[in-house]
Amino acid sequence: MDKNSVIGFVIFALLFFGYFYYSSQGKQAFEKQQQHIQDSLNRLKPKTDTTLNTANKTNTAATRQDTALQSIIQDSTGKVELVTLENKVLKITFTNKGGQPLKVELKDFKTFNGKSLILLDGQFSNISYPINTGDNETAQTSDLLFTPSKPVTAADGKQTISFSLVSKNGQKIEHQYILSPDDYMISFNIKMDGADKLVNQNKLNLTWQSKADEQERDIEWETQQSHVSFVENGDYDFEHLATGKSDDKKLDKPVDWVALKQQFFASSIVAKNKFENAELSWKVPSDTSLHVIAMLTANLRLNVPEGQDVEIPLQLFYGPGDYKILKSYGNEMYNLVPLGSGIFAFVKYINRGFVMPVFNYLTGKIASFGLIIALLTIVIRLLISPLTYQSYLSGAKMKLLKPETDALKAKLGDDKQAYGMEQMKLYRSAGVNPLGGCIPAVLQIPIFFALYNFFNSNITLRGQGFWWAKDLSTYDSIYNLPFSIPFYGNHVSLFTIFAVITSLLISLYGMSNMQDNSNPVMKYLPFIFPVVLLGVFNRLPSALTWYYTVSNAITLLIQFVIQKYIIDHEKILARLQENKKRPVTQSKWQEKVTAMQETNKKLQTMKQKRTGKK
Repeated sequence: MDKNSVIGFVIFALLFFGYFYYSSQGKQAFEKQQQHIQDSLNRLKPKTDTTLNTANKTNTAATRQDTALQSIIQDSTGKVELVTLENKVLKITFTNKGGQPLKVELKDFKTFNGKSLILLDGQFSNISYPINTGDNETAQTSDLLFTPSKPVTAADGKQTISFSLVSKNGQKIEHQYILSPDDYMISFNIKMDGADKLVNQNKLNLTWQSKADEQERDIEWETQQSHVSFVENGDYDFEHLATGKSDDKKLDKPVDWVALKQQFFASSIVAKNKFENAELSWKVPSDTSLHVIAMLTANLRLNVPEGQDVEIPLQLFYGPGDYKILKSYGNEMYNLVPLGSGIFAFVKYINRGFVMPVFNYLTGKIASFGLIIALLTIVIRLLISPLTYQSYLSGAKMKLLKPETDALKAKLGDDKQAYGMEQMKLYRSAGVNPLGGCIPAVLQIPIFFALYNFFNSNITLRGQGFWWAKDLSTYDSIYNLPFSIPFYGNHVSLFTIFAVITSLLISLYGMSNMQDNSNPVMKYLPFIFPVVLLGVFNRLPSALTWYYTVSNAITLLIQFVIQKYIIDHEKILARLQENKKRPVTQSKWQEKVTAMQETNKKLQTMKQKRTGKK
């Protein structure tokens, strides 16, 4: 391990911790800086009831003045009625109170503790908008009892149910829901007969509320992996969630959809003709015992087509963050799967173009996901093996030149500038690139972060076991501690321990081949990163720590094979000596650097002479 390899290693470590901090903490620093601005905006914005639930709706309806509803003919039974539709993947319970979904169950998934996975439970979720009920009087549709129709199943398997509301003057509102077979997307059409009298100025102010409940093993980690996402003016963006934080976002340009995305699942509302604008506000409870990730309220404005008989086409999505499924909708919802963001946003193209296709191919051939990850690791290491070889070759060359660099250091003493110049001349004459060990290490960084995002967001791994790990999408634990250790946690991850041990072995092997052990910083620095990994990796998905363990084992094997059987030190030394005999050609940039070094050397010599004369 040469000095430049260590530099590359340090760069890797710094970028790793910077990226990990970004992904785990989000934008908290930015939020603090902007808090006073947000407070000012909040004072100016109309207050939104973010605690609305079924009980509140009932109380609101009960206390509303009868005169406000005297022109509306509600369901004749006067009771809340529930109707259920289901296909192979969804089970949806609708309520005639507001004519909207009340409960949604994903049939192919379970929570971390084996319970039914409910994305919508009726405790906070709500779809509502105001309609005119009389002179200067309005009512929210969520307070009104619609009349449900009987579900109808078409020849293609699509199921349709409608909820209607009529007025004494003949105006009519219909909420139509269409559920396709094997689909998580629900068509939601708002039909109005007499829209010019039901809404003002051809505008519909729609409120959509959604709550994300805990579905995974570690609610804090799940929160860190969750976002409020949207597409505004054709561009996807998202806002991080932070425990105990409330925030809001104003979208002034046309909005395609808004979603509350937790680690592996999402709820979303989509406007086929776009929302005119939107205001989003959300809250993340600080009390994790509530088992709630976040509560989102979206105030969405829609243009209502002119005319008496109009239809507003919307869609509702309740489903998994599966890249293939989301991409099939053709509306950028595939971005809900976080395959790369922040300063490493470009790694999503590595995931989409290489990692995912290889992983999916192996998934179709092999049943064990632990073996799939190991094979994926081997494929990646084979592809970057030329970089690895060049790194070790550069280290071997510099180690062979160590006697000559030691002689230069003894000759020039403490004159570091002169030593640096002579050392560079030696490297150039021998044909050695001093950055040869650094560049390969840096070029491997995007691959690591691509896999970091891939294993954190891949729902295919959810619930898949390997050896002692019961779920590769979360941390493995061989022992749960009765207390929590700062920076480590309250459990012992065995894959993490293996990753740390193999990292230490790589450092030890590298130290034995380091050409300069005199610098105590360089001597001990490679040991720091593996030890810190013990705390950082302990809560990461076991798929990632297993990958890292396999990758380290391959690195140790490659190091041994290259050093013992591939690199011929005698031939390399002979080639270096031959290179010294050849005339050295420099690029224009190297010529400028050399001239600058020579000038600095002359100035320093003149300064020393003046000091000596005095």
